Amino acid sequence: MEPRNGGHVADSRSPVVQPCARCGARWAVQGKPLHWCPRCHGVLLSPAPVDAPPARRNYRWVARPPGRRGHPAPAARRRQPTETPRYLRIPRWGLQDRPPQRTIAPPTRFQRLVERIPELLMTTAGLFVLAALAEFGRYGVLLRNRTRLIPPWLLYLSDGAVYVFGITALLFALVTAVAMVGWLARTRRAAFAAAQREDPRSLRALILGCVVPGVNLVWPGVFLTDAVRARAAGTMLPGGDPRLLRTVRIWWAAWVLNGILVVVAQLYRFADTLQAQADGVLVAAWTDLAAAAVAVLTLWMVRTFDGRDLRGREVGRTRWLVATAPAEPVIEPVHPGAESARARAESEPDESAARESGSAGRAPADAVGNDEAVASNPEEVLAK
Repeated sequence: MEPRNGGHVADSRSPVVQPCARCGARWAVQGKPLHWCPRCHGVLLSPAPVDAPPARRNYRWVARPPGRRGHPAPAARRRQPTETPRYLRIPRWGLQDRPPQRTIAPPTRFQRLVERIPELLMTTAGLFVLAALAEFGRYGVLLRNRTRLIPPWLLYLSDGAVYVFGITALLFALVTAVAMVGWLARTRRAAFAAAQREDPRSLRALILGCVVPGVNLVWPGVFLTDAVRARAAGTMLPGGDPRLLRTVRIWWAAWVLNGILVVVAQLYRFADTLQAQADGVLVAAWTDLAAAAVAVLTLWMVRTFDGRDLRGREVGRTRWLVATAPAEPVIEPVHPGAESARARAESEPDESAARESGSAGRAPADAVGNDEAVASNPEEVLAK
């Protein structure tokens, strides 16, 4: 039967062992004590009983970290106390509960078109003015043609100007109308979102109300009025901002008038007589001018919704306060003449007393010149 200690203690009946100072193995003493450890060739301690109490042992166990040998390093010198650590700024370590970063998608072509509405409206207005001038030029050619012949090149130039400016103005007006539908949808969405509501009208309803002929004379004004009243929800103006509402109504009236002029101008195209056709040219010119005015009014309305004037400047709001007391001057007004008269009136008794004492032994003399008048009314003389 083999011993449990792996051969280090040969006989369990021998209670005397020699521990190794290097590897800690204990070797049973069988006769003469050994000096070196058979395993690691370390120094063996003197023989001692295995079950000896700690006070009678000739060794003690010392716990060291793995890989450390020899005696522990001497204790470090005691350093002088330093100042209390402190933070010079807010620490950046630790958990940071940052809000999620919103990824801004690049604007689409339609959004970029909506952002360029002011430029589109100004260009459209300018083209309609040029188209109106071309129509007036054609009307002048017709008046000249009543008595004299018109050279062909002038007719071609007049017709070319009318067609080029008229068609270009219509194309720009169509593009601007599409951009205005997008602006209307965005404005209504922002107005109802500020009132914590959802736009009750869909995008399809907005498009149909702005595109269908005849219907588009009524519904755009309704859509804009809804946006104005939605912006005023929860404020002291339940009916909406009066200035913005007045702007919408002015634009609405001009829009309807322009639509009526367009219908009348189209009816003149079916005229048979020369005079009616000439009148149709004049009506077309006035229709182009009305369209230019509507474009300018549309720009005014768009910038009014943004809180700006027609030139794009910020509009300052005036606050009117109720006066609780009549206005009183804070600083007393300065009266130079009155101050001089008061000083002279104070010095006059002293002068009169001196005069009386000096003229006690002689008769009084008459007033010479205007002295009496000056003495009687010094304020009037000073004022003069």
